Amino acid sequence: MNMHPNKKHQAKYIVITGGVLSGLGKGVAAASIGSLHKQKLKIVPIKCDGYLNTDPGTMNPVEHGEVFVLDDGGEVDMDFGHYERFLGIRAKSTWSITMGKVYKQILENERKGVYLGKTVQLIPHVTDEIKHRFKAIAREEQADLVLIEIGGTIGDMEIQLFVEAVRQLQFEVGRENLMQVHLTYVPIPTGTKEQKSKPTQTSVRMLNQAGLYPDMLIARCRRMLTEPVRQKIALFCNLEPEAIISGIDVHPIYDLPLVFEEQGVAELIHKRMHLYSPPALDETRRLVGNLKKLQKGPAREKTVALCGKYTDLEDSYASINEALLHCAAHLEVKINQKFIDTTHLAPETLPAALEGVDGVIVPGGFGVRGLEGKIQVIRHLREKGIPFLGICLGMQLAVIEFARHVCGLTGANSTEVEKEIGKVEVPVIDLLPEQVAITDYGGTMRLGGHDVEIRPGTRASEVYGGRTAIRQRFRHRYEVNPAYIAALEKGGLVFSGKAPGRDIMQVMELPGHRFFMAAQFHPELTSLLEKPDELFYHFVKAML
Repeated sequence: MNMHPNKKHQAKYIVITGGVLSGLGKGVAAASIGSLHKQKLKIVPIKCDGYLNTDPGTMNPVEHGEVFVLDDGGEVDMDFGHYERFLGIRAKSTWSITMGKVYKQILENERKGVYLGKTVQLIPHVTDEIKHRFKAIAREEQADLVLIEIGGTIGDMEIQLFVEAVRQLQFEVGRENLMQVHLTYVPIPTGTKEQKSKPTQTSVRMLNQAGLYPDMLIARCRRMLTEPVRQKIALFCNLEPEAIISGIDVHPIYDLPLVFEEQGVAELIHKRMHLYSPPALDETRRLVGNLKKLQKGPAREKTVALCGKYTDLEDSYASINEALLHCAAHLEVKINQKFIDTTHLAPETLPAALEGVDGVIVPGGFGVRGLEGKIQVIRHLREKGIPFLGICLGMQLAVIEFARHVCGLTGANSTEVEKEIGKVEVPVIDLLPEQVAITDYGGTMRLGGHDVEIRPGTRASEVYGGRTAIRQRFRHRYEVNPAYIAALEKGGLVFSGKAPGRDIMQVMELPGHRFFMAAQFHPELTSLLEKPDELFYHFVKAML
């Protein structure tokens, strides 16, 4: 886009805010808007979160949703998963701006004397820091388009400084370089078929009071807005009717860019900002079509059980859900998901819990709760030949199960549980050496992208197309204890992936089993609709 390299680069900004209630899908909406322009433009997404944590790494997944891990080691909001999957980018941790990060920087600046003894205030110092981050990211990345998603709901106290920073930014970069999009909610109350516009009107009025005037409004609703409601919203929100977009419920979510394209979103942005990159959505359209066909008619169906302890909130395992959906689109199989909380699972109830299940995923997690239930499940899968995919903790538990019931190491366990159950006699899973002296919890694990050596002649080599090296994302403190590797391999377990130059085991498999594989990394984090992760793909294929 920047045709004059010597001319100062000016990025365009699209700011996405939300109103009425949280959880409307601002991240998916922002990613969908970006996907309409990704063919020719460099797009950088920024997420602003009002919480005072520096990142979500220590937050409960049931409260906040999954922690998404970036290649550079950043622990960020799950919306970055949407950004990477929709935009085909590799995001950076600096693109995640929490109020905790901002305040931390302000306090450090004050101690260093950056403010020259002035009284440090929310305005201008905090808002200046926020704007500085927006501009620095745009400049460093030479971005054509910066998507800024403001988390939370307009009116929330914790996001007011982000909103104020955007109000100031629009005058600094020029109105022609900043567009505001507001996502709101149009309910259809039970007992009536009427779409109600009043919550949207109130939300936009609150936005106006903060000094922001949306150029486009996306109205979340179960169905397309009626023309009278669209006209009414346009009138009260000072917009043309064509700028009122229906953000209908879609499944799969990858249908949303297609819905936006049909309603002229790309053209509206071009008209408002002179920013145009023709949408290239043919492959998305084909794969979404496959998924819709599976929903409609008779299709191959398989059921995958997800055995964890964060089953109260589906977003706890959002990337796993998406990875399975990617496989479904390519293999043209409908995948039903069953969530099994292993906390109170007993041997006598296990067969009933797994009835009708074609494959099982044991995902990552922390703590002792539900561990023994997961180990029971893994043993059942191993003995009955049912496809199994273990991720992170799932791999560690598969090693413990094999050590106990095949290698005869009855006291096998992870030293992670010693605080709860006492000293572990056979620590087949132990702390990584570099983790021993660490006491802080946040951001101190083995995080981010690391290379994995794949052993030739193994199932893993087949899964990864004969490659001898891959790159994957990690988030763990514990590993397979090198002292027990020989005993485990003698028992028949194969470690088919390891860290280059180190005895950190990263992929394991059981030869002769239909599909029994596990990885210390998180393959779900790099799966895309256009290119499903290989481990997930072969797991689903084995079920067929």
